[in-house]
Amino acid sequence: MTFYYRDESVEVTRAGVRVHGHLYRFDELSRIWYRRGERSWAAVAGRGAWGLTLISPLLAAGLALVLALNLDVSPGTRAVIVLGAVLLGLGVALLIDPVLDRFDASFDRGVRVYEIWAERRGRHIRLLQTRDAARFGRIYRALQRAEEVRR
Repeated sequence: MTFYYRDESVEVTRAGVRVHGHLYRFDELSRIWYRRGERSWAAVAGRGAWGLTLISPLLAAGLALVLALNLDVSPGTRAVIVLGAVLLGLGVALLIDPVLDRFDASFDRGVRVYEIWAERRGRHIRLLQTRDAARFGRIYRALQRAEEVRR
């Protein structure tokens, strides 16, 4: 059996597509299409929060440097403030990788709901609903490849 896509809940083969244990044979489906849902503002806000997490320590370090140079303090206090700003900036380097991973994953999850639909015996059936844009793209492309081979 040729698999065009396979994960824990979806399999696309030459014969059909299996979603959550239900098999839909291609010879029973008259057409397949997708719908892209509305943008989720909660997901957009979450992505923005991760973006702010990335830059906020750098902004704090920059503000500390500006304050150190503009405050009327002794040279020793100024050195402590500058050293603290430098250490804060270096500390960001240790935390940047996990934050970037989360920020990048927010793009994979997407801010929209994607649905794959099919027509079977005159009825519209939603085969799949996901927020994962990359997974949706892989599944939909696998369905297209299976359809091309079938023709």
